[in-house]
Amino acid sequence: MKNKDELKMNNQEDFDLSHESDFDDETLNRLKELGQLNDGYNSGIQTISIIGEIEGHIEAGSPKKSTKYEHIIPMIIDVEEKDEIKGVLLILNTMGGDVEAGLAISELISGMSKPCVTLVLGGSHSIGVPLAVSGSYSFIVPTATMMIHPIRTTGLVIGVLQSFIYFQKMQERITEFVVGHSNVDKELFNKIMLNTDELVNDMGSVLVGEQAVEIGLIDAVGSLSDARNKLFELINEYEHEKCKSKEDKNKNGNKKSKGNNNKKENNGSK
Repeated sequence: MKNKDELKMNNQEDFDLSHESDFDDETLNRLKELGQLNDGYNSGIQTISIIGEIEGHIEAGSPKKSTKYEHIIPMIIDVEEKDEIKGVLLILNTMGGDVEAGLAISELISGMSKPCVTLVLGGSHSIGVPLAVSGSYSFIVPTATMMIHPIRTTGLVIGVLQSFIYFQKMQERITEFVVGHSNVDKELFNKIMLNTDELVNDMGSVLVGEQAVEIGLIDAVGSLSDARNKLFELINEYEHEKCKSKEDKNKNGNKKSKGNNNKKENNGSK
């Protein structure tokens, strides 16, 4: 007679085998790399999660969880191209990472025609701040944090004026994006970013939940249900405007065709 440990092991093996047989290699690989099984859902919402470190042109170290921009960018483009996807729910729990990769993703999201709602869980630090404000509307859970600090770099830095100017320009790009896609005042944002009284080994500030809303950085405090409800509301508005625009286009097209017909008739009578 088999003991409990043997039965447990056999059941676990049967369970794993039954689940693996349900998915093809492509689906299993997608689950491993992106943490999701499909491109879109029956509700029309595409969920995109940005977790850990945002990778740029150099891979993050092996122990770190990371988000690869070469995975996220094609997903965002798919959202625009596929009619069955009506909107995006962007889930954020990131420590930040590569500046240019983070800004590239932020610019793509803000440039979508379809609505996107962002939800900060755990934290959205550093270059995660532009990502948090890149959507049509933003939420943060009460316990989530956002660390705002000046940019920094690793490796060789040449101690010349040109290096300072380069970093200044890069910081200005980030600041302008955040201010332009949220309700935070630029002067206040810079003051929070350059704060020297809060962080022990760094310059900057940590905002918790409601604090990010109070300064106008994030739109509202809320969780998953709030983000989904807001996204459905924005999708309905988007679809309504889309239908209205199509109707107006058809009306203008009919007017032009009538005008051309009248012109032809007048030329014929001459």
